[in-house]
Parts: sequence; structure tokens; C-alpha cells
Amino acid sequence: MIDFSLSDEQRAIRDTVRAFVTREVVPLEAQVLRNERDGRPGLEPGVLESLQDKAHTMGFWGITTPEEFGGIALGPVMNAVLTMELGRTFVPFRFGGSADNILFDASPDQQDTYLLPTIAGQRRSCFAITEPGAGSDARNIRTRARRDGDDWVITGEKTFITGGTEADFAILFAVTDPDLGADGGVTCFLVDREMGWTSSPIPTMGEWGPASLSFDEVRVPARNVLGEVGKGFEKALRWIGQGRYLIPAKAVGSAERLLGMAVEHATVRESMGHKIAEYQAIQWQIADSAVEIESTKWLTLHAAWRAETGRDARHATSIAKLTGALMANQVVDRVLQIHGGMGYTKELPVERWYRELRLLRIYEGTDEIQRRTIARNLLKGHVALATIGE
Repeated sequence: MIDFSLSDEQRAIRDTVRAFVTREVVPLEAQVLRNERDGRPGLEPGVLESLQDKAHTMGFWGITTPEEFGGIALGPVMNAVLTMELGRTFVPFRFGGSADNILFDASPDQQDTYLLPTIAGQRRSCFAITEPGAGSDARNIRTRARRDGDDWVITGEKTFITGGTEADFAILFAVTDPDLGADGGVTCFLVDREMGWTSSPIPTMGEWGPASLSFDEVRVPARNVLGEVGKGFEKALRWIGQGRYLIPAKAVGSAERLLGMAVEHATVRESMGHKIAEYQAIQWQIADSAVEIESTKWLTLHAAWRAETGRDARHATSIAKLTGALMANQVVDRVLQIHGGMGYTKELPVERWYRELRLLRIYEGTDEIQRRTIARNLLKGHVALATIGE
């Protein structure tokens, strides 16, 4: 017998977070939309910090952080479940008390300088691997780090870096041995902004505010190498792999909320003397959306389960990421269509979600890269078809 249900404790955690999002976070959407129409940042200063404090009081702090660092370490499955709940709103709220997973590889001195202050919310990091000529092809990075005595000197450019404008240190990947490249020639560095790198915001069609980072002969002490010299690409893949099952998790939450809006609208909106919910054209859009959401949900939870049980989750996360990104864009397009002209206006949140969810098909590996990965795994025999529970 296969039991797909959550435990009583897991359901209680999920329901508590859902209530928190509904009560505390969703009401802020009107403020976000109003400020966006006025050309201002999404929320007033201090609002997100206040929400994090409330969540902290409820026990939701460091949900992926190991207990030895003050977190509750809920694991990949519950992380995915809670990301679905947070995905029900476009307010950019996230639980505090966490750090990038590879930052836990820090040495004791690095923990004191970077990891612990990040968990406490005193410092902010950004993950810097993408470059103008190396997006989905992370192996093609060109930023160089050359050894100079007890230091490394870094020169290069990173682009589309999430949090790059606000971060005070970068988790940076640079080539330290061009002959080896990604196979032993890429190193991860912890680089403080005060060491000399600069950032410039990149305007986008959505609220995601990435930045370009510039490194011009930036001198970094050898003690700021994260892990071993030449082992950086392995860390980069571990960071990327974690994000790929959280992206479809967010997509599920957003799509469920959007579909709920479509159902509500269809049952009250009249056209030609009938509720539009009575028309087959609307019913099929709602049915297709529900099927796609449910499919993505289980693909995502399967990928998270593989990660949690120590299995190789790479193939499963590629499938989930590709499916979730496509699903979210199809659902939001249908929901906008069901709302008609009002869905296209900035009075409703649908058009904002339309712009925001388009990003899911690009970052953390484009649709094309996911298809390439899935096909290559099958063609080269890395994974087999018709396997259950392996």
C-alpha cells in the first residue's frame, strides 16, 4: 500500500502557514498593486521584516536551517509544501532564518563572518554564477580568479543576479584553472561588497529585480574560498538542484490561487443571459487547469521526496521544473482570458501574475535546457523508464 498523505503534524504545519498567508500576507497585495501603479517599490519599508517577526514568533524560522544553527530543518518535502503555500500570493514574503544551502559548508571562521549573520538577517548574500555569455550553460563561465600571494584577484562580470543590488557579499564562482574548466577548475569565493565589486539593477517586465555585478581586479583573501579550490562547480550544481523543485512548488501555489479566482469569477459573471461558468469553453479551461496543477503537484513532491530520502533527484527535478513552469504560464493565461478585459488591467492581480510567472520558464534552467537534460538522461541511459520507487 502506498500512502501519499501528509502526517497529522505535517498537515498542521501546512494549515498554520496557509492561515498565516491568508490573514497576514494576502491583504498586502492591494498595497503592492497600488504602489506599482504609482511607480514605487512593492511594499512600505519594514513591512516584510514585521511579517518575518510574526512568523518567527509562531516558530517558523529557518525552516531549512539545521537545528545546530537554530533552525527547524523541515526537509525538502515540507519545504516544497510550504513553498506552495507562500506561492498563493505575489507579495515577496519568505520566512527568515535561512541561508544558501552551500553556505553551510563554510569553515568555522566563515560561519562567524557570513553564515551566522545571514541566518540572523544581519547580512544578505547573492548567488553569482550567471554571466552575459553563460546563462543556462554554467560551464561556460569566464570570470577569472588568479592567485597572487595569499590573495586571489578576480575580474569578470555576472548578470541577472537575484538580490545583487541589496547583497553585501556575493557567493561568487570564478575560473581558477582554465585548462580544467568546470571539471576541477572553478572555485567558489565569498566576496564582500567592500572588497570592491559593484552592482547595477536590471529593469525587467516583472517585479524580479536582478542586477549585474562587476569585478575589476577585486582582491579576495585565500581564506574566503568556500570549500576547496577547484570544487566550486559541484557546489553550484548542488545550489541549483535545490531550487529546481521549489520553482514548480511556487508555481502550484500561484496556479491554485489563480484558478480559484477564475472559478469565483465564472460563477458570478454573466454574458448573454448566462453565467459564463455554464459555457463549455470556460469549463474546459477550468478542467484543464485543475488537471495540470494536480499533475505538477505530484511531480514536485516526488522530486522533493527523492531529495529527502537521499536518492538522485536531478532527473525528477528537471521534469518538475519544466512541467511547473509551463503549467503556471498556461493557467495564468487561461485565467486572464476568463476575466476578459478586466484581467488585462492593473486593477486586478492577474496581469501582474502573468508577468511574474513568465520568469519561471527562464531562470534556474530554461525550458530548453530542461528538455535537453531529460532527453540526454534517457538517450544515454542515465535513467530508465518504467521504474517505480527507485
